[in-house]
Amino acid sequence: MSIRVINSGLMTTIQDKGRMGYQASGMQVSGDMDQYSASIANALVGNDDNAALLECTCLGPELEASEDVLVAVTGGEPRVLVDNRPVHAYESLILHKGQHLKVASMEAGTRAYIAIDGGIDVPLVLGSHSTNLKLGIGGAEGGRLYNGEVLNTGKPSELAKAIISGAHHIRRTDHEFMAHHHLWQEHNRGDSHEIRIVLGPQENYFTPEAVKALDGAAYTVSNDSDRMGYRLEGQVIQRAAQRDMITDGIVFGSIQVPPNGQPIIMMADHQTTGGYPKIATVISADLPLLAQCSPGSKIIFKVISVEEAQDIYVKFRQAMKEQIALMDEEAEAADEGKAMEEMAWPDSRAGVRNYQFKINGQLFRVSVEEIK
Repeated sequence: MSIRVINSGLMTTIQDKGRMGYQASGMQVSGDMDQYSASIANALVGNDDNAALLECTCLGPELEASEDVLVAVTGGEPRVLVDNRPVHAYESLILHKGQHLKVASMEAGTRAYIAIDGGIDVPLVLGSHSTNLKLGIGGAEGGRLYNGEVLNTGKPSELAKAIISGAHHIRRTDHEFMAHHHLWQEHNRGDSHEIRIVLGPQENYFTPEAVKALDGAAYTVSNDSDRMGYRLEGQVIQRAAQRDMITDGIVFGSIQVPPNGQPIIMMADHQTTGGYPKIATVISADLPLLAQCSPGSKIIFKVISVEEAQDIYVKFRQAMKEQIALMDEEAEAADEGKAMEEMAWPDSRAGVRNYQFKINGQLFRVSVEEIK
């Protein structure tokens, strides 16, 4: 099975959860910028969480199916078209042979994720399918998608086969599910996004006033931002002294402060080590929200404790599991309703309809008579 790229979009790459275990050798992790949206997209089509999928920025690709395939689009609020007709994001879509899927624009957010049942079948490089554009490795020969490219896909799951055949109802979810669970409830303040951070590991390199002022500080994501790092523009963070530090490790979300005092947030393609002191780190649960920010976006930092960050992350992971479980529950309920209708047997009596259904494993038959 394959997908043909009619139009590659602004910047579309193949990603998964990243190249783990090689940072000690200087290899970047890369992977999905918004790991939450990528996981939900894969779940909607029945893929493993780490299946390779497409990450598109601002303007997505147009794809053509070589045969019937199950797809899903998530991330921010993408405007999705099938054969130029609007369809819903955040639900599984059956793309029939010859049909075109297009992510026309982003109504909100920056990055959309397109999952295809079976995942994108490209060679593993150091255990990952992820594209690293700066190194030219992974994905589709280390680069972004190009017009006319043909992407092979892997073996579809049994769930995907069942949905395409009509034996199982489609999966869908609410893209504001996490907000409903109060994990992102205060993160949108008009045109600004609240991003929670934990101080350290080198906050002692900065003046006490600068560290204190970081809580509630507002910054703008600059145009000089990419998958490697977000450069911010705003109040200068003053160092206590202009002293050198030994280069040490960097993680996704580290906030480095170069000599000019304008912070840089390390993103998915961040280098493995760095020599600028790090005043704080964005908490893991807020990285997906940060990944949906674009140049010009306003962010406001909120300092929390390590214990608070850990508690939020546990709740975040649990809410994701509940969200995926709820997809199945709603689909099964829809299937049961359909089955109840399909199993109605004929009755010679006028105005009578018969049904059979199971409750706790016990079969019931019910006759419904219309009373005039």
